[in-house]
Amino acid sequence: MNNKRLIIIVFTVAFLLLIPLIAMQFTDEVNWTLFDFTVAGVLLLSTGLACELVIRKVNKISLRIAICVTLLAMLLLIWAELAVGIFY
Repeated sequence: MNNKRLIIIVFTVAFLLLIPLIAMQFTDEVNWTLFDFTVAGVLLLSTGLACELVIRKVNKISLRIAICVTLLAMLLLIWAELAVGIFY
């Protein structure tokens, strides 16, 4: 089951990266470079693997949820900063 979750994480990241790739075929408003795809892939994969690590190592369910929500919030803040620069 543990390996199954890792496979699901990898396929989810690949699916999420397909969205802008497909959008680039239909509109000029989405213009990602290889660097953009690489950064997005690293961010998504590292967040998914970090949540997987938390699920495996932390026993208390409320703490698991709190840590994973914090990780997801950090992902969204970093993504927003890279996209539009909300902090600077």
